[in-house]
This record gives sequence, structure tokens and C-alpha cells, in this order.
Amino acid sequence: MIMTVDKPAEVVRWELPELTPRHKPPPSIEEIDAIEQAARAEGHAQGREEGYAAGMKEAHKLAAQIEAVLDSLARPLGQLESEVGTALGELAVRIAGDLLGRAYAADPALLAELVGRALDLLGNERRNIEIHLHPNDIALLKPMLELPDKVRLVPDSSLARGDLRCHTDSMRIDATLQARLQAVWNTLENEGDT
Repeated sequence: MIMTVDKPAEVVRWELPELTPRHKPPPSIEEIDAIEQAARAEGHAQGREEGYAAGMKEAHKLAAQIEAVLDSLARPLGQLESEVGTALGELAVRIAGDLLGRAYAADPALLAELVGRALDLLGNERRNIEIHLHPNDIALLKPMLELPDKVRLVPDSSLARGDLRCHTDSMRIDATLQARLQAVWNTLENEGDT
């Protein structure tokens, strides 16, 4: 076997680095204290800025959450206010209906006037008119009314005192207390919305 010898590797001489500083002497204790205080102040300022930014970010998140909670609380209150207003209106309509029913029972002339207005609304529709009233109201009205031959009073025990319904071949008039008061309530609600 034959061996070949390669060229020897180049040798680099290592030298000991210089241990004495080439520039200024090491800082004094006062300078080290000053450097330490400056670094501490800089770190404190940076920490304060970062803490303030993080705190503001959390405050904005919390404010958004509080606003969402308040909105969710306000929505049902608005709906409740609307429902209470409607319920109070319906209660007022019922109370007014009861009072009017008593007024018609106490003063049949008021009901006779209502019958006259209903007949006026029918105008030329004077054929086969039926006026439905509570039986007790008919008993009180018969002596007071002079009705044409084509108009009949029909007792209807499903109606309350003071209620009135008119029927013809082509028209129907609902003049029940509930219908009249509901019409008044609807008008008031519409005026309140404008």
C-alpha cells in the first residue's frame, strides 16, 4: 500500500489578548450608581407606559361590557313600559265602558240618541234594519222610540247594557261600548305616536 502525504496545514499563532483597556479607565462607584439610577428610571417610565396602555385597554373592554349590559337591561324596560301603557289603556277602556253602561241604564235617552245616530249613519239604507240591544235596554227604549216599519229592535242577551249593533242587508255597525271605546283608544294612541 502506498501512502500519499498531503501538504501540512498552516499553523496560526495564537496570541494572548491585551488585558489593559485601550480607552478610558473603568467607571467609578458614583458613575455606576448614576448609570443604575438612569436605567431604573428608564425601566420605571417604560413600565408605567406599558401599564397605563394595558390598563386603558382593559378599561375600554370593561366599559364596552358595561354598556352592553345596560343596553340589554334597557331593552326589556322599554318593552315593559310599552306593555304597561297598553295595559293601562285597556283598563281605562274597560272602566269607561262600565261607567258608560251604567249611564245608559240610568238615562235611556242617551241610548235612544245612540240609536238615532246609528240610523243616521245608515242613511238611505232604510230597508230591513235590525237594531240589536240588550233585552233590558229594549224594554226601556220602546216607549221612547218611534221607528219606521222596516226597523226592528232585536233583543240580544250577548250584548252588555249600552251595547248596540245594527244589521242591514248590506251593512253592519258595531256600536258596542267596547268597539266605541277601542276606537277612541286607537285615536289617542295614534295621536300620541305623532
